[in-house]
Amino acid sequence: MNLQLKRTLTEAAHESGKILAKNFGGKYKISSKVVVSNLVTEIDLRSEKKIISVIRKAFPDHSILTEESGELIKDSEYQWIIDPIDGTVNYAHGIPLTCVSIAIEKKGEVIMGVVFNPMGREYFFAEKGKGAFLNGKKIFVSKNSNIEKSLLVTGFPYNSNTFKPNPADLFKKFLMKNVPIRRLGSAALDLCWTACGRFDGFWEYNLNAWDVAAGKLILEEAGGKLSNFAGKKYSIYMKEILATNGKIHKNMLGVINS
Repeated sequence: MNLQLKRTLTEAAHESGKILAKNFGGKYKISSKVVVSNLVTEIDLRSEKKIISVIRKAFPDHSILTEESGELIKDSEYQWIIDPIDGTVNYAHGIPLTCVSIAIEKKGEVIMGVVFNPMGREYFFAEKGKGAFLNGKKIFVSKNSNIEKSLLVTGFPYNSNTFKPNPADLFKKFLMKNVPIRRLGSAALDLCWTACGRFDGFWEYNLNAWDVAAGKLILEEAGGKLSNFAGKKYSIYMKEILATNGKIHKNMLGVINS
Protein backbone atom coordinates (compact mmCIF):
# COMPACT_ATOMS: atom_id res chain seq x y z
CA MET A 1 0.00 0.00 0.00
CA ASN A 2 2.76 2.46 0.96
CA LEU A 3 4.52 1.88 -2.37
CA GLN A 4 1.34 2.74 -4.28
CA LEU A 5 0.82 5.80 -2.07
CA LYS A 6 4.38 6.95 -2.78
CA ARG A 7 4.01 6.44 -6.53
CA THR A 8 0.78 8.44 -6.59
CA LEU A 9 2.25 11.15 -4.37
CA THR A 10 5.31 11.40 -6.64
CA GLU A 11 3.18 11.54 -9.79
CA ALA A 12 0.88 14.21 -8.34
CA ALA A 13 3.81 16.38 -7.23
CA HIS A 14 5.64 16.13 -10.55
CA GLU A 15 2.54 16.73 -12.68
CA SER A 16 1.69 19.77 -10.58
CA GLY A 17 5.31 20.92 -10.76
CA LYS A 18 5.15 20.86 -14.56
CA ILE A 19 2.19 23.25 -14.45
CA LEU A 20 4.00 25.61 -12.07
CA ALA A 21 7.21 25.59 -14.12
CA LYS A 22 5.46 26.01 -17.49
CA ASN A 23 3.46 29.05 -16.38
CA PHE A 24 6.05 30.69 -14.12
CA GLY A 25 6.62 34.28 -15.20
CA GLY A 26 3.77 34.12 -17.70
CA LYS A 27 0.38 35.78 -17.92
CA TYR A 28 -2.62 34.36 -16.07
CA LYS A 29 -5.58 35.50 -14.02
CA ILE A 30 -4.86 36.66 -10.44
CA SER A 31 -7.53 37.47 -7.85
CA SER A 32 -7.70 38.14 -4.10
CA LYS A 33 -9.33 36.23 -1.28
CA VAL A 34 -10.81 37.95 1.81
CA VAL A 35 -7.64 40.00 2.33
CA VAL A 36 -6.44 41.92 -0.76
CA SER A 37 -2.83 40.70 -0.37
CA ASN A 38 -3.92 37.04 -0.09
CA LEU A 39 -3.75 36.03 -3.75
CA VAL A 40 -5.01 33.07 -5.73
CA THR A 41 -4.08 32.50 -9.37
CA GLU A 42 -5.58 30.34 -12.07
CA ILE A 43 -2.36 28.31 -11.82
CA ASP A 44 -3.27 27.42 -8.21
CA LEU A 45 -6.56 26.08 -9.50
CA ARG A 46 -5.00 24.18 -12.43
CA SER A 47 -2.37 22.69 -10.14
CA GLU A 48 -4.97 21.61 -7.58
CA LYS A 49 -7.22 20.10 -10.24
CA LYS A 50 -4.32 18.03 -11.62
CA ILE A 51 -3.30 16.77 -8.16
CA ILE A 52 -6.87 15.76 -7.31
CA SER A 53 -7.28 13.94 -10.63
CA VAL A 54 -4.09 11.91 -10.04
CA ILE A 55 -5.21 10.98 -6.52
CA ARG A 56 -8.78 10.16 -7.56
CA LYS A 57 -7.53 7.85 -10.33
CA ALA A 58 -5.50 5.76 -7.87
CA PHE A 59 -7.52 6.20 -4.67
CA PRO A 60 -11.12 7.25 -5.43
CA ASP A 61 -12.23 6.46 -1.88
CA HIS A 62 -9.69 8.68 -0.07
CA SER A 63 -10.60 12.02 1.56
CA ILE A 64 -8.93 15.19 0.33
CA LEU A 65 -8.30 18.53 2.05
CA THR A 66 -7.13 21.34 -0.21
CA GLU A 67 -6.50 25.06 0.14
CA GLU A 68 -8.71 26.16 -2.73
CA SER A 69 -11.48 23.52 -2.84
CA GLY A 70 -11.80 22.85 0.88
CA GLU A 71 -12.64 19.36 2.18
CA LEU A 72 -13.74 16.53 -0.11
CA ILE A 73 -14.82 14.00 2.48
CA LYS A 74 -14.97 10.24 1.96
CA ASP A 75 -15.38 7.44 4.49
CA SER A 76 -11.69 6.61 4.59
CA GLU A 77 -8.84 6.39 7.09
CA TYR A 78 -6.68 8.22 4.54
CA GLN A 79 -6.70 11.95 3.81
CA TRP A 80 -4.57 13.84 1.29
CA ILE A 81 -3.67 17.40 2.32
CA ILE A 82 -2.83 19.67 -0.61
CA ASP A 83 -1.41 23.13 -1.16
CA PRO A 84 -1.22 23.50 -4.96
CA ILE A 85 1.06 26.53 -4.65
CA ASP A 86 2.58 27.46 -1.31
CA GLY A 87 3.99 30.94 -1.76
CA THR A 88 1.38 32.18 -4.24
CA VAL A 89 2.35 35.83 -3.73
CA ASN A 90 5.94 34.94 -4.64
CA TYR A 91 4.76 32.98 -7.67
CA ALA A 92 2.52 35.80 -8.88
CA HIS A 93 5.45 38.23 -8.69
CA GLY A 94 7.93 35.97 -10.48
CA ILE A 95 9.88 35.03 -7.34
CA PRO A 96 10.93 31.34 -7.54
CA LEU A 97 10.57 30.67 -3.78
CA THR A 98 7.36 28.70 -4.16
CA CYS A 99 6.32 25.06 -4.19
CA VAL A 100 3.64 22.41 -4.25
CA SER A 101 3.04 20.65 -0.92
CA ILE A 102 1.20 17.33 -0.58
CA ALA A 103 0.88 15.14 2.51
CA ILE A 104 -0.95 11.91 3.33
CA GLU A 105 -2.64 11.36 6.68
CA LYS A 106 -3.64 7.93 7.96
CA LYS A 107 -5.98 7.92 10.94
CA GLY A 108 -5.00 11.50 11.71
CA GLU A 109 -1.22 10.97 11.48
CA VAL A 110 0.88 12.29 8.61
CA ILE A 111 2.72 9.30 7.15
CA MET A 112 4.14 10.69 3.92
CA GLY A 113 4.81 14.09 2.41
CA VAL A 114 6.46 15.93 -0.45
CA VAL A 115 7.41 19.57 -0.99
CA PHE A 116 8.52 20.29 -4.55
CA ASN A 117 9.94 23.56 -5.89
CA PRO A 118 10.22 22.91 -9.65
CA MET A 119 11.88 26.27 -10.34
CA GLY A 120 14.62 25.52 -7.81
CA ARG A 121 14.63 21.84 -8.74
CA GLU A 122 14.36 20.79 -5.11
CA TYR A 123 12.25 17.77 -4.22
CA PHE A 124 11.85 17.14 -0.50
CA PHE A 125 10.30 13.83 0.58
CA ALA A 126 9.69 11.98 3.83
CA GLU A 127 7.96 8.81 4.93
CA LYS A 128 7.18 8.19 8.59
CA GLY A 129 10.07 6.34 10.24
CA LYS A 130 12.23 6.29 7.10
CA GLY A 131 14.01 9.65 7.14
CA ALA A 132 13.82 12.82 5.07
CA PHE A 133 15.39 13.41 1.67
CA LEU A 134 16.27 16.23 -0.72
CA ASN A 135 16.60 15.06 -4.33
CA GLY A 136 17.17 11.52 -3.04
CA LYS A 137 19.89 12.43 -0.54
CA LYS A 138 19.17 12.06 3.18
CA ILE A 139 19.00 15.35 5.09
CA PHE A 140 19.42 16.38 8.71
CA VAL A 141 18.81 19.49 10.79
CA SER A 142 21.73 21.68 11.83
CA LYS A 143 23.84 20.93 14.90
CA ASN A 144 24.00 24.54 16.08
CA SER A 145 23.05 24.95 19.75
CA ASN A 146 23.72 28.69 20.13
CA ILE A 147 20.71 30.86 19.36
CA GLU A 148 22.92 33.93 18.91
CA LYS A 149 24.74 32.10 16.09
CA SER A 150 21.51 30.91 14.52
CA LEU A 151 19.82 31.87 11.27
CA LEU A 152 16.06 32.03 11.75
CA VAL A 153 13.11 32.34 9.40
CA THR A 154 9.56 33.52 9.92
CA GLY A 155 6.44 34.66 8.13
CA PHE A 156 3.63 37.11 8.79
CA PRO A 157 -0.11 36.37 8.50
CA TYR A 158 -2.11 38.51 6.07
CA ASN A 159 -4.15 39.96 8.97
CA SER A 160 -1.18 40.64 11.28
CA ASN A 161 -2.88 43.58 12.99
CA THR A 162 -5.49 41.27 14.55
CA PHE A 163 -3.03 39.15 16.55
CA LYS A 164 -1.98 39.58 20.17
CA PRO A 165 0.88 39.66 20.72
CA ASN A 166 1.41 41.31 17.36
CA PRO A 167 3.73 39.31 15.05
CA ALA A 168 5.89 42.40 14.58
CA ASP A 169 6.48 42.56 18.35
CA LEU A 170 7.61 38.95 18.39
CA PHE A 171 9.86 39.59 15.40
CA LYS A 172 11.39 42.51 17.30
CA LYS A 173 12.24 40.27 20.27
CA PHE A 174 14.52 38.15 18.11
CA LEU A 175 15.79 41.15 16.18
CA MET A 176 16.90 42.82 19.43
CA LYS A 177 19.03 39.76 20.18
CA ASN A 178 20.93 40.50 16.94
CA VAL A 179 19.85 37.20 15.42
CA PRO A 180 19.64 37.25 11.60
CA ILE A 181 16.13 36.52 10.32
CA ARG A 182 14.82 35.77 6.86
CA ARG A 183 11.29 35.78 5.40
CA LEU A 184 10.83 33.49 2.36
CA GLY A 185 7.07 33.72 1.90
CA SER A 186 6.49 29.95 1.92
CA ALA A 187 5.97 28.06 5.18
CA ALA A 188 6.50 24.72 3.45
CA LEU A 189 9.95 25.82 2.26
CA ASP A 190 10.70 27.38 5.66
CA LEU A 191 10.17 23.95 7.25
CA CYS A 192 12.16 22.11 4.59
CA TRP A 193 15.05 24.54 4.69
CA THR A 194 15.14 24.09 8.47
CA ALA A 195 15.04 20.33 7.93
CA CYS A 196 18.13 20.41 5.69
CA GLY A 197 20.08 22.70 8.02
CA ARG A 198 19.94 26.01 6.15
CA PHE A 199 17.91 27.53 8.97
CA ASP A 200 18.11 26.66 12.65
CA GLY A 201 14.57 27.69 13.60
CA PHE A 202 11.23 28.87 12.23
CA TRP A 203 8.11 30.38 13.79
CA GLU A 204 4.84 31.70 12.41
CA TYR A 205 1.22 32.49 13.27
CA ASN A 206 -2.04 31.45 11.64
CA LEU A 207 -0.97 28.67 9.31
CA ASN A 208 -3.29 26.00 7.95
CA ALA A 209 -2.85 22.24 7.67
CA TRP A 210 -2.05 22.43 3.94
CA ASP A 211 0.78 24.90 4.64
CA VAL A 212 2.60 22.64 7.09
CA ALA A 213 1.53 18.98 6.85
CA ALA A 214 4.27 17.77 4.50
CA GLY A 215 6.94 20.08 5.92
CA LYS A 216 6.20 18.98 9.49
CA LEU A 217 6.93 15.34 8.65
CA ILE A 218 10.03 16.25 6.65
CA LEU A 219 11.40 18.27 9.57
CA GLU A 220 10.63 15.54 12.12
CA GLU A 221 12.24 12.87 9.97
CA ALA A 222 15.33 15.09 9.62
CA GLY A 223 15.66 15.18 13.42
CA GLY A 224 13.90 18.47 14.15
CA LYS A 225 11.42 19.45 16.85
CA LEU A 226 8.03 21.19 16.70
CA SER A 227 5.67 22.71 19.24
CA ASN A 228 3.23 25.54 19.66
CA PHE A 229 4.37 28.76 21.35
CA ALA A 230 3.53 27.28 24.77
CA GLY A 231 5.85 24.35 24.14
CA LYS A 232 3.02 21.83 23.74
CA LYS A 233 3.08 19.00 21.21
CA TYR A 234 2.42 20.36 17.74
CA SER A 235 -0.53 19.46 15.55
CA ILE A 236 -0.93 20.56 11.93
CA TYR A 237 -4.33 21.92 12.94
CA MET A 238 -2.82 24.40 15.41
CA LYS A 239 -2.58 28.06 14.41
CA GLU A 240 0.97 28.72 15.65
CA ILE A 241 4.17 26.83 15.02
CA LEU A 242 7.71 26.74 16.36
CA ALA A 243 10.03 24.43 14.44
CA THR A 244 13.74 24.07 15.18
CA ASN A 245 16.75 21.79 15.02
CA GLY A 246 15.82 20.79 18.57
CA LYS A 247 18.96 22.29 20.07
CA ILE A 248 17.68 25.88 20.22
CA HIS A 249 14.02 25.04 20.80
CA LYS A 250 14.01 25.83 24.50
CA ASN A 251 15.86 29.10 23.92
CA MET A 252 13.43 30.17 21.21
CA LEU A 253 10.48 29.39 23.48
CA GLY A 254 12.15 31.56 26.12
CA VAL A 255 12.37 34.51 23.74
CA ILE A 256 8.79 34.04 22.51
CA ASN A 257 7.40 33.96 26.04
CA SER A 258 9.66 36.61 27.57
